Amino acid sequence: MTRKEVFEYCRKQYKTEPDYPWHDWNAVLRHSDSGKWYGLVMEIDRSKIGLPGEGEVDILNVKCDPVFASYLRQQPGFFPAYHMNKTQWLSALLEESLNDETVKSLIDWSFQATAVKKKKNRNMHVSAISKLRAGNRQNRCKKIEVENSFDGNALCKNMTVNIVI
Repeated sequence: MTRKEVFEYCRKQYKTEPDYPWHDWNAVLRHSDSGKWYGLVMEIDRSKIGLPGEGEVDILNVKCDPVFASYLRQQPGFFPAYHMNKTQWLSALLEESLNDETVKSLIDWSFQATAVKKKKNRNMHVSAISKLRAGNRQNRCKKIEVENSFDGNALCKNMTVNIVI
């Protein structure tokens, strides 16, 4: 898969365009909503990833499950992430010998792994100790009791919170 094919896939699949923050050939693939990176396409010297010969190659860095990344690094065309966390990220050599479906799957996994996480509902139950009066502007700080259920965590079951309205 080439860098052009990676960009076309991301454009079609995620409606994202490559970003060139360094004003060179290196491109970041970002989530359109949060700006978080899910991929990085770089042109680097072959020696940077331990390849023989001279010249430059294109690589794709993606976030990857550490166990799966460890397995893939044993396969031709995959390396510890260049310039990224080597446990959480993986570099894939962008060349015709890599299976396109594997590269697409890695992009998909990285996109999901870097997506904004939805906040979990903590089953918070709030009961007011004093009634909040809409017209009362003199007493702006009201005391309420918050009762939570956090998987049996005794420290979080009851707490008192002051809220300024």
